[in-house]
Amino acid sequence: MTGHRSDPSGPDLALGIALADLPDGGKLVGHRDAEAVLLVRRGAEIFAVAAACSHYGGPLVDGLVADNSVRCPWHHACFDLRTGEALRAPALSPLACWSVEQRGERIVVGQKREKPSPAPRKTNAGFSPERIVIVGGGAAGFAAAERLRREQYQGAIVMISDDEALPVDRPNLSKDYLAGKAPEDWIPLRKEGFYARNGIDLRLATKVAGIDVRVREVVLVDGARVAFDKLLLATGAEPVRLTIPGASQPHVHTLRSLADSRRIIAQIGAARHAVVLGASFIGLEVAAALRTRGVDVHVVAPDERPMERVLGPQMGDLIRALHEENGVVFHLRDTAASIGVSEVLLKSGSTLTADVIVAGIGVRPRVDLAEAAGLVTDRGVLVDAYLETSVPGIYAAGDIARWPDPHSGENIRVEHWVVAQRQGATAALNMLGHREKFTDVPFFWSQHYDIPINYVGHAEGWDTIEVEGDLAAKDCLLRFKRGRQVLAVATIFRDTESLLAELAMEKSKA
Repeated sequence: MTGHRSDPSGPDLALGIALADLPDGGKLVGHRDAEAVLLVRRGAEIFAVAAACSHYGGPLVDGLVADNSVRCPWHHACFDLRTGEALRAPALSPLACWSVEQRGERIVVGQKREKPSPAPRKTNAGFSPERIVIVGGGAAGFAAAERLRREQYQGAIVMISDDEALPVDRPNLSKDYLAGKAPEDWIPLRKEGFYARNGIDLRLATKVAGIDVRVREVVLVDGARVAFDKLLLATGAEPVRLTIPGASQPHVHTLRSLADSRRIIAQIGAARHAVVLGASFIGLEVAAALRTRGVDVHVVAPDERPMERVLGPQMGDLIRALHEENGVVFHLRDTAASIGVSEVLLKSGSTLTADVIVAGIGVRPRVDLAEAAGLVTDRGVLVDAYLETSVPGIYAAGDIARWPDPHSGENIRVEHWVVAQRQGATAALNMLGHREKFTDVPFFWSQHYDIPINYVGHAEGWDTIEVEGDLAAKDCLLRFKRGRQVLAVATIFRDTESLLAELAMEKSKA
């Protein structure tokens, strides 16, 4: 869901409001110098921060205040009310803050405050690494580099990415950008100048051949070597490729990178018929984006229901109905047998016309480098609570990391953007010696037309699904439970409940 900041409304906070208009625990939106400002009262303290989340502009007045922070209702970013600092992804930029005065029984908002530089934390390790190398230019890699500089780390940062593009806002590639609703300049997480200004040696289109653990060097394909004191592996995942006849033709795509999304956009301008193979999150977001552009879309998948494995049968039926309402035709319990120049032959014998084909049949964690270096792997790279691998000084984050989840009591691996960003930030702190456990509750969102699905927690299996609300009315909450334990909660248009579920999971460990 992409937000657009509205014109400031509510009271002019430069003139002030009555103290009684902001009860303890209350939130109120007004404006100061034509900027929307959120007032929050916590006991005797009153905070004034920007009213819109710095991620996609979510309305923070509808968010959740907890522990002197405010959480965005849309995608669960979290900000410090005192400093405006972005405490949790997906937000990276801080909120503006204003001074607040209480004059008798009135609250008056003063001038915008200068952004303070975060004070560097004292490390427990007693030493700061001279050079940190990050392998990977996705969510986890970028978040680590950004956090290192935010922590005022003064050493060298080398970020090696085999992508040709700057680190991008990957969720948008299958959502608004693919649908034609997000401009190109929204896509980079930071513009090119950010890396030079922050002394980040970003090496794009650069492939790593191996890791020499003995001498602590990363070996590039061209033979060059990059020494490291600490190393973060954030190599992400790669799409599973089709192996059926015809799969290598130029109108057959996967979607992972900005280049992938651009190639699909270039072809769908003249396309009338598209076939999406796989009823995954990516596959169905692509289907929604292509329908938004007016392309006829058929979805082929072996499942009985779309997304049932993750979201259960009730939500699976809802998602199918939503897509069918928007003109998508499903071919479930079926798969593609071969691909021609302008058609897809299904195993059932049906033939579908296809100018463009997008395969969303899953991804695989890119663990080859870790395995070759002798790191312990198990359907991912095994890390401890601090995201450190079996080799001291080498960390892993994002889609490749399998970590001990305190909420489920199991080792889990999660392929979602916000988790990768938050792990990258935690790994950065730990490479600086802070010994901070990664305890965040997994969160992701998926968007289908104008319907957002928020999901907190992690449930690979469950005994029961409790449903509250009305699925048909797109107003619902589903609890995925094992015994009495709530493993995960999925919501549609119940943002406050989603935030409260996240907070409850944070407070109760398995």
